[in-house]
Amino acid sequence: MRYTDLSLAALAPVIWGSTYVVTTELLPAGHPLGVAMLRALPAGLVLLALVRQLPGRDWLGRLLMLGALNFALFWGLLFVAAYRLPGGLAATLGAIQPLLVLLLSRIALATPVQPAGVIAALTGIAGVGLLILGPNAAIDPLGVAAALAAAASMAAGTVLTRKWQPPVSPLVFTSWQLTAGGLLLLPGALIFEAPLPAPSLANLAGYLWLGIVGAAISYVLWFRGIARLGPATVTAFGFLSPLSAVLLGWLALGQVLSTVQILGAAVVLVSVWLGQRAGGKATMKVNSGVTP
Repeated sequence: MRYTDLSLAALAPVIWGSTYVVTTELLPAGHPLGVAMLRALPAGLVLLALVRQLPGRDWLGRLLMLGALNFALFWGLLFVAAYRLPGGLAATLGAIQPLLVLLLSRIALATPVQPAGVIAALTGIAGVGLLILGPNAAIDPLGVAAALAAAASMAAGTVLTRKWQPPVSPLVFTSWQLTAGGLLLLPGALIFEAPLPAPSLANLAGYLWLGIVGAAISYVLWFRGIARLGPATVTAFGFLSPLSAVLLGWLALGQVLSTVQILGAAVVLVSVWLGQRAGGKATMKVNSGVTP
């Protein structure tokens, strides 16, 4: 069962690795908030129609916070970073997320910080850097700030998703969060951005992929993993997202993999293995009542 849980949780960041390719190749430029809203809100409403279960009033405040951290802020900032930075640089900056999750889990969940987890996170950052950060990467200050803030937002959302666990299925919990995040993104998209152009077939394909697969399906798997395995274990899989992005660039766009990139891919896989083992030990200590 644990192997199944690990495999399904790992699938989510593998899917997210397609975000960079889809955003740059299929979606209109200059509409980060509108694109993020169209990724979240339709998916959330479709899932709500399927589960037919609304949250109670006592959950509305927490859902708005989770919707903001996991979707509204994170996706809005992520699209800003994706538009303003090379995908490799954006992913490298975002790789600080596992370190932030370890720190926030210690504060919010009293999860012990495993030295192996810190080593795994640092190793993963190094691996991502080798994998996709080239010497000619353009440094845009606003893009860098957006990428770092996006990592912090998702780290906080990941930890609070574990801290605030309603007695519902991951599918229901995902529908609530996606809807909340989409509703929070809607005013910003309408006020601060020009209207989205009429979608082409390529745009529609991009929206459908990001909404159905990249949001509805992947986040059900992600939140399920957080509930079953804990944030420290699940966040170690986040390094698979840039690895997936590079492999998709190689397969779909004909990009060439260098020897350094292949080495980086190997380092990333080692860091994921170390991270999920360290996270599993930390979760077992918390569940058994052992504190650091």
